[in-house]
Amino acid sequence: MAGVHFDWDPEKDAENQRKHGVSFGRAQYAFADPKRVIAKDASHSQTEDRYYCFGEVDGGVLTVRFTYRASVIRIIGAGYWRKGKAAYERENQLHE
Repeated sequence: MAGVHFDWDPEKDAENQRKHGVSFGRAQYAFADPKRVIAKDASHSQTEDRYYCFGEVDGGVLTVRFTYRASVIRIIGAGYWRKGKAAYERENQLHE
């Protein structure tokens, strides 16, 4: 992911690890999935545009909430959530 820069709040990262078991450092890898899906997070885009990245990491589909700030991807949250997996499978036409 040369040329891509990520940023996050260390306190939110620690909280995310406690709540969801995923570090923001690990969450970066969702963006490296060639089949990743990016979707707008309309319900949380009041003050700035926010997005979801759904990408495969460690054998599961990781959902990463993020925004762009000055050409940097700012990670806000991440976890292995069913809705993200469903969106990823739908967009990639995957069926189990």
